Amino acid sequence: MSESSYDQPTGYDQPTGYDQPTGYDQRTGWSGWIVFAAIMMIVAGSLNLLYGVIAAVNDEWVVWTNRANVYLDLSEWGWVHIILGGIVLLSGIGLFSGNILARTVAVIVASVSLIVNFFFIPVYPLWALIVITIDVLVIWAVIAHGREMREA
Repeated sequence: MSESSYDQPTGYDQPTGYDQPTGYDQRTGWSGWIVFAAIMMIVAGSLNLLYGVIAAVNDEWVVWTNRANVYLDLSEWGWVHIILGGIVLLSGIGLFSGNILARTVAVIVASVSLIVNFFFIPVYPLWALIVITIDVLVIWAVIAHGREMREA
């Protein structure tokens, strides 16, 4: 029997069927960014808690005596950071599940954390800029690659 053109190798292994995962369902190396985002949210939440406690307990100490540049009392900003830091910390832990709700909360909380830390720059400039940078990276990682963590 002669070989027909159907028996010739074409460079494709098999046609993709419904039982095989598509490109959107497979876990790629980019899902490591979600683990990075979750860890960074835990770190950012811990940093927010840390200097929130410092600001709430000791409202007399301010970097470079910028006390008049803050829109709220320093101890009130401390409580804002304690609450926000706790939420960011818990959202980072929940992000490991890959749940859509955890990803949505992560983006919202990281956005709010970014805005709050922008207003906190006059009090603790270096810490606030570090947390803002972490928040930007978290938002990008969760939006761009959040779906991949679900399959992990």
